[in-house]
Amino acid sequence: MTPTRRLLALVVATAAFAALSAGCSTREFAGFVREPAPDVSALSLPDTSTGDDLTLRARPGGLLMVYFGYTNCPDYCPTTMSELKIALRRAGDPAAVDVAMVTVDPDRDGPILADYVGSFFPGGHALVTYDDALLAEVAAPFGASYLVSTDDDGSVEVAHSTALYAVDDTGRLVMTWPFGIDIDEMAADIKDLLDGRRA
Repeated sequence: MTPTRRLLALVVATAAFAALSAGCSTREFAGFVREPAPDVSALSLPDTSTGDDLTLRARPGGLLMVYFGYTNCPDYCPTTMSELKIALRRAGDPAAVDVAMVTVDPDRDGPILADYVGSFFPGGHALVTYDDALLAEVAAPFGASYLVSTDDDGSVEVAHSTALYAVDDTGRLVMTWPFGIDIDEMAADIKDLLDGRRA
């Protein structure tokens, strides 16, 4: 090997070692990121789990996982909550991650959402507002949509988007996962986000 090639090989090896030492990751995020990242730090909702308002911003160094749904949901909501629970377990149950569910069906969910969220995540946040305008204001920057209607027979029908969101400690929406995302991929994304990596 010529001296020039030897030097080039040394430079490449050194750069690779430095990248590994710095914890750099080359894997692609499974979730997607909106540019610019929406800032939701000025938004808050009543938390029936604590009796206080919760500002939509993670604790320092952490993540706040936010989901819009309802307790009578037969499929998407319990599946998302269950898969997030598994993903967090596979990520090592990081104490820096909090979970909040925002109900889009407050009239029925108000008294029971805290128990529903707590059945998946003890210490989770049950966010309920009866103010339609406030709920719409909070949902908008996330890109969450929903429609609650009552049929002629009095039965309530709810349609809603099914994405799961991660908010960082600055109140930025840093990642969105569509329904059905691979659990291991979500866990890896969570680890990377907690390590400070951004897309």
